[in-house]
Amino acid sequence: MELKAMGQKIKAAREQKGYTQEQLAERLNLSVQHVSVIERGVKAPKLETFIKIANELDVNADFLLSDQLAVSAQLEASELYDRMRAVSDREKERILKVVRVLVDMAEV
Repeated sequence: MELKAMGQKIKAAREQKGYTQEQLAERLNLSVQHVSVIERGVKAPKLETFIKIANELDVNADFLLSDQLAVSAQLEASELYDRMRAVSDREKERILKVVRVLVDMAEV
């Protein structure tokens, strides 16, 4: 995994969440300089820091480590996840039914 690519994914996910480097650094108990170094791909984060970043930005480790996944697809999934967390279980079931119908229609 190229560090620069991972750093770009972290930066994109941070921006998608609406965080500044300062806000992310504060949430992770890191310095702003450390976040900047990670995002620029200068240095890899320690495993513990990497896990904290993934959790705080609501992205999975595979996304951050994989060169194959598109940033936009993961960020769209993250947005969908955030929106689904805000609705009741009953609403989630209804939404899932609608999605299934739409997918079935698209496959025809």
